[in-house]
Amino acid sequence: MLRRRLLAVLTAVVAGISTTPVLAHAAPAAPTARPAETAEVDISKLPAVVELNVRHEWQQTGYWCGPAATRMALSARMANPPTQAALAQQLPTHTGGTDHIGQVTRVLNNNLGTGWYETKEMPNDPPTAAQRDLLWRDIVLDINNNYPIVANIVAPANNHPPGYPNYTIYHYFTVTGYNSDNMTVKIADSAGFSQGVYWLTFNQLATLIPPKGYSA
Repeated sequence: MLRRRLLAVLTAVVAGISTTPVLAHAAPAAPTARPAETAEVDISKLPAVVELNVRHEWQQTGYWCGPAATRMALSARMANPPTQAALAQQLPTHTGGTDHIGQVTRVLNNNLGTGWYETKEMPNDPPTAAQRDLLWRDIVLDINNNYPIVANIVAPANNHPPGYPNYTIYHYFTVTGYNSDNMTVKIADSAGFSQGVYWLTFNQLATLIPPKGYSA
């Protein structure tokens, strides 16, 4: 995987970005390399609320949540992203689903011609403070650069997003916005039982991802 070593202050990277969403076909040019995790990021100078223009869609089979989440993420930067069927072949996805978030990372980068996305693992449940801090940093960094995040989640019956059935759900969805005033994140969800587009607290998102990971 291409490693990104650009050491830059994030505010310089996103100078001029407004809080209004941009059209997918008119997205501003953004760097194809992200600041290293050790780079200085002054989050206090970034917009408090950012929502990307992502086209929501429902998954076309019971096991295509991975392709659907990937396609929604691509729609922020591509006017005509590959179909769910094409992405299911690229990942690849089988009747049991998409095995690992690393497959999503590879397909996102390949389709965008970038090295921006990395696979971030969250093996600890509950996550460590460092893992939570990195997740929030990634959300703010990626959303401000018009890169939605794809998350692989495990949602037990006692920790469900709105509308989920009363059993453990293994799933992929897309993070498309954030609000730092109330620490919430905007979700685009392809599952037919979900509310489609909704907001979660960051705290809940951080408990849904372990022991899986996310592409950011």
